[in-house]
Amino acid sequence: MARRGAGQSVMAATIVYVRLLDEGTDVMRPVPAFALGHGKFRLLAAKDGVGEIWEFRPGTVVRCGLQRFDDNDILVAVEEIPETL
Repeated sequence: MARRGAGQSVMAATIVYVRLLDEGTDVMRPVPAFALGHGKFRLLAAKDGVGEIWEFRPGTVVRCGLQRFDDNDILVAVEEIPETL
């Protein structure tokens, strides 16, 4: 279990689906991501998926939309969001 000190919080990752390119068919990879608010997420690296070409690379901030898949709503990365300084 994660421990936290005063003033610290533990952020939990959520799953965002990212489209894979060059697969020959429509395929999406479930990727852990941190919610940044307002429908934006920062993609993290997946432990598997070596050699895959993602539509959005790990570390990218993306806007997500809901998509219905097998009777469930999933978060799908739809647009890269430029980071502001």
